[in-house]
Amino acid sequence: MPDPFSTCTRHGTHIGHIRRINEDALFVNEREGLWLVADGIGGHGNGEKASGIVVEHVESYRQSDSIEKCLADIEARLLQANEACRSIPGGGTLGTTVAALLVCQSEAGFLWAGDSRTYRLRDGDLTLVTEDHNLAQERCRRGEISQDAAQRLPSANVLTRAVGIHKDLRLEAHVAEIVAGDRYLISTDGLYKELTLETIRQMLSGPFNDQILQALIDEALNRGGRDNITGIVVDVGEQP
Repeated sequence: MPDPFSTCTRHGTHIGHIRRINEDALFVNEREGLWLVADGIGGHGNGEKASGIVVEHVESYRQSDSIEKCLADIEARLLQANEACRSIPGGGTLGTTVAALLVCQSEAGFLWAGDSRTYRLRDGDLTLVTEDHNLAQERCRRGEISQDAAQRLPSANVLTRAVGIHKDLRLEAHVAEIVAGDRYLISTDGLYKELTLETIRQMLSGPFNDQILQALIDEALNRGGRDNITGIVVDVGEQP
């Protein structure tokens, strides 16, 4: 059964103003309906290795006939990446966040661990589809602070889930219906932590063109650029 929707993608990454190494990675396979970002952690190049391992494990992915099968495939690959990260000799922390968007027919699947995020813009409303896996998010979940405030707390840097950090990787998944006109942003924290939700909403709401993602990166750089910055914008339309 052919997919009822078409997609257009813009993606990019920037080292930022402070970091010496870009430890972010991204993967785009529009034909197979997979978009992914990974934010390596550990320093000394270990983060770069970890995010690269994630990309290596999803490069051969092929879309299945249901979103559940697609998610199961990517989850299995990320579990393998988790083991590969933990098997690298030399000691030290070797880990990475991951956030993936999968599209199959009329459904979108979201899979993530850590604090890389996926947003959905629909009819002018911006929704955070994923939920950060960090200590600050616990306070946000209890209603004590807003999402914007949570991401600025020091405890936002303390991850509770990530690829390579624990022997047993716990991934979170969500499935939702796709609507023509949906627009998704998948990003590492170096992008969204420099911007408010309203800024992201306004910038995503403009025409889809070659500059839509670069404008977000440039704005994050203008507001500090304190981390590596990586993002993917996916625009969904009806098949002609």
